[in-house]
Amino acid sequence: MIVIQTEDVDIGALIIAAKKHGTGAVVVFDGIVRDDDITEMELEAYEDVATQELVNIATTATEQFRLLHVDIIHRIGRLAVGENILIIIVAAGHRQETYAGSRFIIEAIKAGVPIRSEEHTSEL
Repeated sequence: MIVIQTEDVDIGALIIAAKKHGTGAVVVFDGIVRDDDITEMELEAYEDVATQELVNIATTATEQFRLLHVDIIHRIGRLAVGENILIIIVAAGHRQETYAGSRFIIEAIKAGVPIRSEEHTSEL
C-alpha cells in the first residue's frame, strides 16, 4: 500500500500482510510527532505528485534491494504529539536488504517528496 491519508493505520495488520513466501525479515519505520516543545504538527501534500513520487521510490527500492513487499503510508493534516506521521514496512529475504531498503526509502522521501510540515509550539 502506497498512500497519503489523514487516518491512522493498523501497523500490526501491515506487518502481517508483509509476511509473504520467502520473507526472512520485516523492518518497520514509524515516524511520530516528537515531544520537544511541539504541541502538534500540520502536514500538507500535493497529493497526486507526492503519491506518484512515493510509488517511484517504492519501485526503485524494490528493484535495487530485492524487496518482496513495501508499504508507505504518509499522513497529512493536524497531528498531535505521539501520533504516527510516516509508516514504512519493508520485507525481503534477508535483514540486510530490509534495512538498506527502508533507509533508502526514508532518505528519498525526505529529499524529494513534496510534503510540507509545520510544527506548532506552545509559544506562538
